[in-house]
Amino acid sequence: MRLLLLGGGHAHAAVLRDFRKADATLVTPFPHHTYSGMVPGFIAGHYRLDELRIDMASLAARAGVKLVIGRVAALDAASRLARLEDGTELQYDVASLNLGSIPASAPGSAEHALAAKPFENFMERWLEAKDRVRKVGVVGAGTAGVEIAMAVAYRAAAHVTLYSDRPAAGWRVARALERNGVTLRSNTPVTAVEPGPAVLAGGTRESFDLVIWTAGAAPLPWLRASGLATDAQGFVLVDDKLRSVSHPEVFAVGDCATLRDAPHAKSGVYAVRHGEVLAQNLRGGELRSYAPQRRALALLSCGARYAIAEWSGWSAEGAWAWRWKDRIDRRWIAGFRR
Repeated sequence: MRLLLLGGGHAHAAVLRDFRKADATLVTPFPHHTYSGMVPGFIAGHYRLDELRIDMASLAARAGVKLVIGRVAALDAASRLARLEDGTELQYDVASLNLGSIPASAPGSAEHALAAKPFENFMERWLEAKDRVRKVGVVGAGTAGVEIAMAVAYRAAAHVTLYSDRPAAGWRVARALERNGVTLRSNTPVTAVEPGPAVLAGGTRESFDLVIWTAGAAPLPWLRASGLATDAQGFVLVDDKLRSVSHPEVFAVGDCATLRDAPHAKSGVYAVRHGEVLAQNLRGGELRSYAPQRRALALLSCGARYAIAEWSGWSAEGAWAWRWKDRIDRRWIAGFRR
């Protein structure tokens, strides 16, 4: 059986760690995977780059899996064929997609803003820019946007404006943003990013040294043309076994997939659990069902070594919460380095 793993995300890292397969290939743009949960800590200066990366090349070698560095350009589900950007074609009997998502964009954002994903590109450009930015705009006030805004304000001593299309943040988050000197613009959707760069939002235009785009998740454009069933947005629709509902020889996990009967947020919290189920189902035999957890512990870093902890309506904050998050993150990364 020819197994093709497309993408080097959280779930495929778990598969490679726990899996041995004689005829398998991993296709990923980078020889390493960046753990998203530690990116704000890297921006804030708490981690070195090597501390938040998983060596996918080493994992693949230990698993006996062939590694191909490249990007997927198209998938033909009917022919069971993946095509890479360099023209390489790869046939498969079973495929697994862990390709992530791309930022949902506004006019000009792709050209004039720095997208938070893929993290490898983002961090390279951040390292080039961090010592010369004094005014930064962050678009998108989800967990990633809030954490990145506070990390940038803390590390670069920059004035940061955070744009949100939602009402005001919870009181703990709002207080943490204020404490870090981050200006929150609630109910202010960004309509465009212009050269400069400048942000157009709420009838105003504001110029920045750098605009970071973290807003929303959009599917890879070629997924709709693949022949795989997708949801209304274009993400691969999967059943509780994490298989395509139209092509059961294709699995899809992480941000590129939507669970048909129990859709959930596109977050690393769920992607990690996807990996545990996926590893078992790719081994063959009786397939295991995935059920998204109803509640998840959220630990939101606040620039300094300080965090907010939230669990099912309960919340607290302090340096102890950051140490708790740090231990969890380091332990997860360490699991791939044995």
